[in-house]
Amino acid sequence: MSARFLLPRDRRIAIFGAMLVVIVAGSACAPLLSNVDPNAIDLSATLQSPTWHHWFGTDQMGRDVFTRTLYGGRISLAIAFCAVLLAGFFGAIAGLMSAYIGGRFDATLMRIVDAQYALPPVFLAMLIVGICGPSMTNIVIVVTLANWGRFARIIRAEALSLRERDFILIAKLAGATPLHVVLRHLLPNVRNTFVVLLTLDIGLVIFMEAALSFVGLGVQPPDPSWGGMIADGRNYLDTAWWLSALPGLVLIATVLSSNRIGESLQRGADGVSR
Repeated sequence: MSARFLLPRDRRIAIFGAMLVVIVAGSACAPLLSNVDPNAIDLSATLQSPTWHHWFGTDQMGRDVFTRTLYGGRISLAIAFCAVLLAGFFGAIAGLMSAYIGGRFDATLMRIVDAQYALPPVFLAMLIVGICGPSMTNIVIVVTLANWGRFARIIRAEALSLRERDFILIAKLAGATPLHVVLRHLLPNVRNTFVVLLTLDIGLVIFMEAALSFVGLGVQPPDPSWGGMIADGRNYLDTAWWLSALPGLVLIATVLSSNRIGESLQRGADGVSR
């Protein structure tokens, strides 16, 4: 199976790709783009509207909102990428092993996934973080736990159609172990689906992290995060709209871009172009 068909054929997707690259690069290069401390308080410059000096204005403590948005992106994106990679890795391995081994192992694992699906991922993450306490490590762990089942279910479904193929049967007859068959034969044939799932999941995980921070269960002050900044500005919407609106627009652009890229890759994987 060639990876070429994963390339998006819709040229408009380049806009979303460029948008996502700008946001990720801007967040990664935050110290180079702004020499202001994101937590520096200046009570003489509170609630200033956007200007050339403060592109996104300042908040109720005089902190530069643009700088905090950049540094908040570093935290939000780092959490999202770590959680998506972990969920994808464990979910893919679980799905492949479930499809290959079958029997009670498959039935038990799928019942666990079904039980997890009984609660929406965001509420499940809120429940676990509320019990374990908010921290970046806990957020990564709970978001991983809340999303691995999606990878496991979809990868399993595709692997089920592959396990009776001739090359799998030949590997079995040659004495290959289940782990060898999964890693050397099944995994390379589901990689395109795996990449699509990773891309689609980034937007969901960024939203989950923002939701957790919005309700106070995510990144803790004074460290910035997009969800926390939106929550901090909700009491000033009438007088300082930029506090919530501008970080919110960056969040929306990030989620929308990753989703659109994922959808384009999915169309390529299905051999459909618009």
